[in-house]
Amino acid sequence: MYDWIVLGEWVEIAIRWLHVTTAIAWIGSSFYFIALDLGLRQTPSLPPLAHGEEWQVHGGGFYHIQKYLVAPEMMPEHLTWFKWESYATWLSGFAMLVLVYYLGSTLYLIDPEVADLTQWEAIAISLGSLAFGWVAYDLICKSRFGDDNTRLMIGLYVILVGMAWGYTQVFTGRAALLHLGAFTATIMSANVFMIIMPNQRIVVADLKAGRKPDPKYGKIAKQRSTHNNYLTLPVLFLMLSNHYPLVFATQYNWLIASLVFLMGVTIRHWFNSKHARKGNPHWTWLATALLFLLIAWLSTAPMRQRAEAIALDGPALTYAAAEGFDEVVSIVQGRCAMCHATEPGFEGVPFAPKNVVLESPNQIAQEARRIYMQAGLSNAMPPANLSYMEPAERAAIVRWFQSAGTTGSKS
Repeated sequence: MYDWIVLGEWVEIAIRWLHVTTAIAWIGSSFYFIALDLGLRQTPSLPPLAHGEEWQVHGGGFYHIQKYLVAPEMMPEHLTWFKWESYATWLSGFAMLVLVYYLGSTLYLIDPEVADLTQWEAIAISLGSLAFGWVAYDLICKSRFGDDNTRLMIGLYVILVGMAWGYTQVFTGRAALLHLGAFTATIMSANVFMIIMPNQRIVVADLKAGRKPDPKYGKIAKQRSTHNNYLTLPVLFLMLSNHYPLVFATQYNWLIASLVFLMGVTIRHWFNSKHARKGNPHWTWLATALLFLLIAWLSTAPMRQRAEAIALDGPALTYAAAEGFDEVVSIVQGRCAMCHATEPGFEGVPFAPKNVVLESPNQIAQEARRIYMQAGLSNAMPPANLSYMEPAERAAIVRWFQSAGTTGSKS
């Protein structure tokens, strides 16, 4: 049994590594080509049918790049296709979704206090939502509504906000934000697989057959590529959010995710404007900073009445001597120690998560800050509230930590 658990851990590590590596390759190529496309110059020396060119220097050499909106007069002998980065990123990401959230549904996917789902019901909702996302998005893009790019982007944002709220009504906060990232990434990868690549194949086939390619295929592919460009940064944030309970385990997690999409727009607008030589919109910096500060404020807004700003650091002795410590020890030992133990008693947890052991009062005092952040200010722990920690118990943790902070500030 132990060997299989260890093997499973290494399989997850390998797939996560693959996912991160392929994501870097996909995002890197996407950012590069968007910057290249926006920076193209039209010069008198351009060959027939060429739209623009760019000179670049890298690695000690110079590169002369020319773009054709439709296709050159003759098919190049060597043609590089950029597709596997996208496919591998989605496939490895879906594998992680299966390993972590489907197989670990009790810990990470289902919270009975949110929606009392069976494992298969939760998985069905997950798969159905990903399929729905692509179908709805694609139909809207192909409709008359999608003829206006600005209107289309606003419509897409409304859908994303709705999905952010909807996911929080059926899954744990951690799973909700992760699924919103998967929902968006599925749209992005399907854009490549279902639209961009098929359109490029049509153009290549026409060129080989001696036909003049229809420019509409390039226009459609460019639209989807632009969408991917603006969605990339929010997807990265959402995929990292499961490491930060102040993002996913708060009352306003869906609103935080919605604001993150706006930050993605402001950040990319600055880069895209710079690359297109259309000025330096510094207002985007202020807008992004204000959005980030609003997100940080929202992360603790529901708890602010019971936990005002206090020092988050202090020696273990201060926490051990603080009022309410004995009650907190009882709470943590009863609600957390089944996993956070030298020999965890919870099935499927062979080691104490993050090597945090909470069996003795001294160990609990040493981990005061983590306990406060994970189980007091947020509902990140216990995962999916498996041990049914009560709101009054979370409030007791906050009072204890606040008391320690107050005592420390007076001393």
